[in-house]
Amino acid sequence: MTLLTQAGIASLQICFYGAGSMAEAIARGLINKKLVEPNRISMLNRQNEERLNELNERYGVQTIVQGSSNEAYLREADIIFLAMKPKDAAAAIASIQPLVSPKQLIISVIAGLSINAIEKLLGGKGAVVRAMPNTSSTIGLGATGISYSDNVTPQQRTITEAIFSSVGINAVVDESLQQAVTGVSGSGPAYVYFFMESMIASAIELGISEASAKELVVQTVLGAAEMIRYTGEEPAELRRKVTSPNGTTHAAIELMRENQFLETVNKGVKRSAERAGELGAEIERSITE
Repeated sequence: MTLLTQAGIASLQICFYGAGSMAEAIARGLINKKLVEPNRISMLNRQNEERLNELNERYGVQTIVQGSSNEAYLREADIIFLAMKPKDAAAAIASIQPLVSPKQLIISVIAGLSINAIEKLLGGKGAVVRAMPNTSSTIGLGATGISYSDNVTPQQRTITEAIFSSVGINAVVDESLQQAVTGVSGSGPAYVYFFMESMIASAIELGISEASAKELVVQTVLGAAEMIRYTGEEPAELRRKVTSPNGTTHAAIELMRENQFLETVNKGVKRSAERAGELGAEIERSITE
């Protein structure tokens, strides 16, 4: 990232409409990477003042608790992140239409919500980005799929990619692939946690203490991921290297195959992608009703 881009981001006002875990993850990443001073970031939600207090105390971001209004934060923002729950999205986005101007960049991290739907809700105002980050953004190891509306300028693209690069990696994709991104990397960390839960439970059943089980599993998953990144080899090739014929790993892998492990993962990823589409369709129906 160039110093010019870094300086450009530092001068912006950023407002998060929605103060949940994803908004916190991105804000935390921006602050930790020192791209934006905390007092240039505002966060708002519908009514949870306790949550806003917590975010102000933890990061130094601005909220209505500090004396300004949500309307002022939205009007003054150069970038507005739409980070509310999908079920609240249509009404919430429509409600800010009078406050939004064409010069603002709108970045949505709402699963399933299309650029077209956002443009309709905002009356065609503004440049719109649709992004699907994951919660690993909190520690700078996120993975984000990014899609742009036609109104997004080259400078706004550069700034968007710099923001998401500050919390991990990103890939610019055609919007038609955003549901797939949700199924793979958006929901992906939870699949890995679920697998780890199962491994830890198995270790405990075999007599290993809970603390040791967790430590062994965390290091195993971390080491496996790093091996792929460090060596550049394909996961399948690394798996073959540690799977001796008729050995212990071979026995486990064969049993997993017989119990349709691959098919189950495949179906899970596809179901997540499908659900993202369903959520988007539900929001779009609520717009036209």
